Amino acid sequence: MYNYISKKNCLLALLFFFTNAVMAKEIKGKLSGVVYDDANKPLAGITVALEPDMHRALTDKKGAFEIDRLYAGTYTLKISAIGFGTHTQEVVIEAGKKNTITIRLTRKNESLNEVSVTGVHGNPDNFIDMTRTAMPSTVITRKEIEQMGSRRLDEVLKEQTGLAIVNDIGSGNRAVGLQMQGFDSGYTMIMIDGQPMVGRNNGNFDLSRITVSNIERIEIIKGASSCLFGSEALAGVINIVTRKNITAPQGMAALRYGSFNMVDATLEGETPFAGKRGSAYLSANYYRTDGFNSNPYLKEGKTAPPFDSYTFQGRGRYLLGENSTLNFNGRYVNRHSVNEVSYGVKPTKDVMDEHDLNGSVSLNHHFNNGTKLKTQYYLTRYQTAQDITDLNTSRIMPGSRFEQYLHRAEVQAAHQLFANVELTGGTGAAYELLNHSAYRGRKSMSNYFAYGQADWKLNNELNVTAGARYDYHDKYGSKLNPSLGLQYRLLPNLTFRAAVGTGFKTPNFQQLYLVFTNVQTGYTVLGAEEFWRELQLLKEAGQIKSVFPVSKQVGTLKPERSVSYSAGFAYQPVSTLKLDVNVFYNDLKNFINSEQVAVKNNDQQIFSYMNIAKAYTAGTEIGLNWSATKSLTVSAGYQLLYAVDKGVVDSIKNGTGLYADVYDTRQNQLRTSTRKDYVGMSNRSRHMLNLKLAYAEEKTGISGSVRVSYRGKYGFMEANRANNFLDPYDTFVAGYFLFNAALQKTFYHKHLQLQLTGDNLMNYRDQLMPAQQGRAILLGLSWRFFKD
Repeated sequence: MYNYISKKNCLLALLFFFTNAVMAKEIKGKLSGVVYDDANKPLAGITVALEPDMHRALTDKKGAFEIDRLYAGTYTLKISAIGFGTHTQEVVIEAGKKNTITIRLTRKNESLNEVSVTGVHGNPDNFIDMTRTAMPSTVITRKEIEQMGSRRLDEVLKEQTGLAIVNDIGSGNRAVGLQMQGFDSGYTMIMIDGQPMVGRNNGNFDLSRITVSNIERIEIIKGASSCLFGSEALAGVINIVTRKNITAPQGMAALRYGSFNMVDATLEGETPFAGKRGSAYLSANYYRTDGFNSNPYLKEGKTAPPFDSYTFQGRGRYLLGENSTLNFNGRYVNRHSVNEVSYGVKPTKDVMDEHDLNGSVSLNHHFNNGTKLKTQYYLTRYQTAQDITDLNTSRIMPGSRFEQYLHRAEVQAAHQLFANVELTGGTGAAYELLNHSAYRGRKSMSNYFAYGQADWKLNNELNVTAGARYDYHDKYGSKLNPSLGLQYRLLPNLTFRAAVGTGFKTPNFQQLYLVFTNVQTGYTVLGAEEFWRELQLLKEAGQIKSVFPVSKQVGTLKPERSVSYSAGFAYQPVSTLKLDVNVFYNDLKNFINSEQVAVKNNDQQIFSYMNIAKAYTAGTEIGLNWSATKSLTVSAGYQLLYAVDKGVVDSIKNGTGLYADVYDTRQNQLRTSTRKDYVGMSNRSRHMLNLKLAYAEEKTGISGSVRVSYRGKYGFMEANRANNFLDPYDTFVAGYFLFNAALQKTFYHKHLQLQLTGDNLMNYRDQLMPAQQGRAILLGLSWRFFKD
């Protein structure tokens, strides 16, 4: 009986599934309309988008548009255009009918406390739409950031699926980077308003340099499609979008104070001028902390040093004419930190100053035929100065001076070729200049590039995105990197996607030219171009005890190459529930890795850089989002990751080469390696997951979130005899959970907000994670200035 009922249910389910699929193909409708401005003048070249099915159309000279072959149902229509506020409305499509609407755009925009962008891209800083790609992409809205109560960029990103914060133990929390799909942080491009940031410590971009007070949204794209953005985007891109399109005077003052004597104060204001033809935004942020210590062996000082930081940002926009806009951006950050450190023998005082400057000017123009053109120049400068004093002798040991410039000019255009084909392309050049006391003289690189992308909507079910980027590097020549993405909607609520693309990454300044010895711990790092000369100097000085055979691989570094594959689906069985699944595989050649190559007479290590012939990262990401009620949202994410050096696997398999033997600490002897002995590349967790409950009720003004994130065990460094790969007898960081929560309530028509934030509530710390602070409780209040 049970089997009969089960079979009957299965047949009914299949019949329902088949009927739905057939009916879905039969029901079609059409939407047409006209877009006017608030003076009833037709607007040409305006993109009209229908969500969630990604239908798009461009208005003609009469402001008219038409979208055909639509399934019956309710859609969300969205329009974003320069000089106008974002227009959103629901439209109902009836089967077999032509549905007509009239839209009037106004210059009125959202108020300061209501900015929330979900799924629509209105960013004039980059015409390549990161949110419309076959690759996994995520948009973190301002509303989500506020619900988390986060203050710096690293705090926001470390709770996202597939992202991990990595620590460089030698540099403490001053070298906290981001890992994406198993790639180190040097493979992820960090951008603000479409322009890349520079300044990395040991290859890591310190994400805590960026305050989130001015962020409108954060766009994250992973994998092969990111090749359009440049060689640093082998793993992906994180683009930080600041607030724009200001149409009403408003401002905000905010103050937070809590654990570790932490102070976070922000003052910002924005206003239109010249009859709303222009707008200006200014903000200032002060942030300080006493730092914290995660190392029980440290008798004095902090693993994360105390610091004071000031951030000033400004943005201006002016409408030169009906179709032209001039934009200015500026940002300056200063951070000063002092840390007195002692392990009981040799106390030192570490003083470091950082200066971060970004500026850009751009001209956007919309032609009457719908073509959009952007011309932009961008400059960034990052400078550090570090001095270390021996407190026993008061002698100042040679510190480091670091200064890096990036000049970048770019022209970008976008055009709707036909109703279903959109073209985007650009060309430009970048010049990078670096002056470091650890290098022999000033170093420079230049790069010339051109790229293009076509988004072709073949029909209502199939969308194809094809692109390519051509790079010419003055040291490494030219390279063309194509990418291809497909999206196929099998059912109205089920969309498959797949993508493939290639990547190209040249060695950075550090990997080529660095000559650095840590005066506190004594280890030395030598760039590949400097290695043999510096090694000879150390030999002549009688400082070398042993040179490892692996050092023979140090030579001229080759650019890294990758081929990335990605496939997955998005399933939305009901409007309140969405499931995203993605599988990825990144095949790497000439992967650049740092290895210990020698040891000095005082047993201090010497490292250098070399190419690994073949490696790969692979895994899957699963994301679930459920709107349980109008106020409560539950989301969860999981990543499974494998990061493997194929050379290690082949050596173990063949029983020859560098990795043929492993030192077994249980038997206290050397034995033949097996595949089980190799645990993969360091600093990568096999499992990571996160869970978030977010609550927001408009009526009471109460909002908040409770979040849990887990990072599985990962290899840290070799602890037994050096065999150049991580085995079970080496040092690992144990898996751990982090619990965070935030609660906000608004008063006086949203003018006043009180906030209570708790980070790392279980006070988890590990000495191998110098940037993981202990439990932090903060209380904050803010007042927003705007007309009711």
